[in-house]
Amino acid sequence: MELRHLRYFVATAEAQSLTKAAQVLHIAQPPLGQQIRALEEEIGTPLFHRQGRGIVLSDAGKTFLVCARDILARAEEAKVRALRAARGEIGSLTLGFTESASFNEGMTALLRLYQQRYRQVQVNLVEGNSETLVGRLLERQIDAAIVRPPFAGGGDLAFQVLSEEPLMVVLPDGHPLLARERLDLADLRDERFILYSRKSGYGLSAEIVSACRAQGFSPLIHQQAPQVSSAVNLVSAGMGIALVPASMQRMARPGLNFRQLALEQPRATLGLVTRAQTPSAVVDGLLLCAREILAGG
Repeated sequence: MELRHLRYFVATAEAQSLTKAAQVLHIAQPPLGQQIRALEEEIGTPLFHRQGRGIVLSDAGKTFLVCARDILARAEEAKVRALRAARGEIGSLTLGFTESASFNEGMTALLRLYQQRYRQVQVNLVEGNSETLVGRLLERQIDAAIVRPPFAGGGDLAFQVLSEEPLMVVLPDGHPLLARERLDLADLRDERFILYSRKSGYGLSAEIVSACRAQGFSPLIHQQAPQVSSAVNLVSAGMGIALVPASMQRMARPGLNFRQLALEQPRATLGLVTRAQTPSAVVDGLLLCAREILAGG
């Protein structure tokens, strides 16, 4: 039994005439009659009775009509849903993000735009550090991640920038440098630094150390924090100072003071990383939104 047999049957039942049904279906009447008889033979009982010049449904035909319409409707729904999935309009998306990314307007703008545009895609969020998320992406445990480069992966990954932020100095209450609104990196040569290093040795903290050395001093690293937000929390506890992305100013709490840093590089880059060779409609939609966010500044 094929879907076309069901369509022929439903058209015949609604027209109550083989001639009229054949006209609706744009086929000749004899082949239509043959298909109806073949369907009746497969089911094992007549579906129609002749009545005058027309035909009417048998009791079996009436029951079969309800089921046939339901099957055809489900088949059409399956087609529509397949097309919507191909356009990335339905499905699920597992998106990783770093803790500091949640303070960045680029991430919130991306999520806002994506959910407005793809309301029937289920977004599942997974938090972790950049290295862990990139590893999970390569292992296909997540579909994409909002992370801070650099990271390993090479040609297996694609990266779309969301934002590039200047760094700011975070100082605890009572610090002498709070009297100034803008600081130079050299002003921090005698300070105790709280960094958030990666296991690989790469990342923003490594770039901060390189920038300090370019200014003629090696920073005194007093604490290593697992995340940027953890470093900020340690500053509020008076354990040192930290250099963080400007968006971390949204992490308002007692004991925190942010000051501008007169330093062009490095900048804190945040972006969307995806697998380069795995086509996915939901990821394509996310990338499209990311490009629009970047184009809009």
